[in-house]
Amino acid sequence: MSKAINKTLASYRWQLKGLLHLLLLCPLFYCVLAVVNGWWGGDPVQAIIHYLANSALNILVIALCLAPVSRKFKLPSLLAYRRLIGLYVFVYALLHLAAYLVIDLGLDWQLFWQENIQRPYIWLGMIAFVVLLAMSITSLKALQQKLGRRWLQLHGFVYPITLLVLVHFWWSLKSGWLEPVLYLVVVAGLFSLRKLQIQRWLGSFNNTNHTK
Repeated sequence: MSKAINKTLASYRWQLKGLLHLLLLCPLFYCVLAVVNGWWGGDPVQAIIHYLANSALNILVIALCLAPVSRKFKLPSLLAYRRLIGLYVFVYALLHLAAYLVIDLGLDWQLFWQENIQRPYIWLGMIAFVVLLAMSITSLKALQQKLGRRWLQLHGFVYPITLLVLVHFWWSLKSGWLEPVLYLVVVAGLFSLRKLQIQRWLGSFNNTNHTK
């Protein structure tokens, strides 16, 4: 069964990637429809910002699922889709940031700095975004080969930034904690499945220091 699925994933890679593009663009299409049809009320700014953030977080969780599922069901071909899914995490994070800066703040940079002072959770989101940006730029195969071990170290930062995003999400809510806690439970489960990978990633920094 695994062989057949691997063969299908490998044989129809481009078609499946095309389908993935469509699926991963669905949240954006829904966002546009919701705004155009007034489903989020007359002032949908906050709904847009939070929806795009949730979309980025949901896709990030999906990306984190790929490696454990691949190992569990012996589907290495599944990992060929990890980069594409990871890039959409960045796309939705970028749209979330753009909606906040352009629609909510109107590119008023003075107001942006005031918001940063009053709401420190914004800094956490910005740090996570910068790391995501670096990971997206270096996701090219040519850079992966050039950076070697450092590429693995950089992309291992997906673990801490996932936690940063969850804290950013929880802190940004005016009320309610159930949704962030549910995400935390799912992420904790995924991290437990990737315990060895996380330990190797943390250990790689010690090894680097020893070789200097």
